[in-house]
Amino acid sequence: MAKITPFKAVLPTADKVALVTTRSYDEYSATELASWLDFNPFSFLHIVNPAYVNQQKIGNNERFKMVANKYNDFKRNGILVKQEKPAMFLYKIESKKQTFVGIMAGTSVSDYNENKIKKHENTLEYRVNTLKDYFKITQFNTEPVLMMYPEDATLDQWIQNKQNQTPLYDFSTTNRERHTLWIIDSEDEINFITKTFESFENLYIADGHHRSASAQLLHQENSDESNSNLNHFMSFLISENNIKINEFNRLIHDLNNHTTADFLALISEEFEVTKREEQIWKPTQKFEFGMYLDGNFYSLKLKKIPNSSNKLETLDAQLLYDKLLNPILGIGDLRTDSRINYIPGNKNLLEMIEKIDNGEYKVGFNLFPASIEEIKFLADNNLTMPPKSTYIEPKFRSGLIIYEL
Repeated sequence: MAKITPFKAVLPTADKVALVTTRSYDEYSATELASWLDFNPFSFLHIVNPAYVNQQKIGNNERFKMVANKYNDFKRNGILVKQEKPAMFLYKIESKKQTFVGIMAGTSVSDYNENKIKKHENTLEYRVNTLKDYFKITQFNTEPVLMMYPEDATLDQWIQNKQNQTPLYDFSTTNRERHTLWIIDSEDEINFITKTFESFENLYIADGHHRSASAQLLHQENSDESNSNLNHFMSFLISENNIKINEFNRLIHDLNNHTTADFLALISEEFEVTKREEQIWKPTQKFEFGMYLDGNFYSLKLKKIPNSSNKLETLDAQLLYDKLLNPILGIGDLRTDSRINYIPGNKNLLEMIEKIDNGEYKVGFNLFPASIEEIKFLADNNLTMPPKSTYIEPKFRSGLIIYEL
């Protein structure tokens, strides 16, 4: 039984919502960031990067206090306003390629503790602690955990009908996305949604494992306090059939002292290696990989398909590591090895080609995306994917909906 709840959100005023909300900070180059901060005084980037010029010269806690101060400035100036009534929200993100629709609500820390909220990724302790300190000092979060629920026809129909109502916000962004938000604050609507989610045995984290683990740690450290907001963390709840799973492509700096000929001979022991004539080539099925080397694409097809019911052992990202990256290229820890880098699968493969052609990297690998079934199997069996196995969409606008702690 999954427990979700409405919350008193902090929202931008309707006339400034398109100016306030931003892409994730990590998506901006230094030049873009400087331009937005100079051009747009209402950008949420001013909050999350209040000392961006001197950011390397101050400690985390000092920076987090500056974030909190800037956030409160935005509230005092009426740019951000706390709602008087608890609510959930229906949120729709439209791009040229995909439309995502889901429900923004509070999800339960106790469900997380009891493993009713399933995980498929390991977390790094230092990142969890840093995020926990960030939440504790700033007292807000604007990045929801992306969470999947099982397909439900009745809920799908309700979501479809809700979109016929007048939205709270409807705006477009410079990256050609359209964002539409409907408020859910009537007792009947909230009761319907909460009862529907109570019928789901489990929810599955698609993206946001560190944010949810940080919320758990913050709750644990403050369990004697009466702040009920710490009992939940903000999540975007989306049907598992509306998730977009992309791969993470791998870039390697060198061939681990192998010549090209020796390298191709070594990988031929485990893979059928075929030089492709196409200018750009991507794998079309599981157990097949793409490789770009010396200006050419190759298909790598696993010769021996593993006979195992354990989906971790048959996960393409794991197989590439076990059969090639580790034994032949000498890649160690996928999180920390400086010889490997990653490009999300939603990026054009030309980016990978350019980085290899200009000599920045020697070889690149593109993978076939993992499936929902693989993610759920791993989560149900307390198994975790290798780092950078999936790049999952949708991604959200910072500053659109804020959950205060």
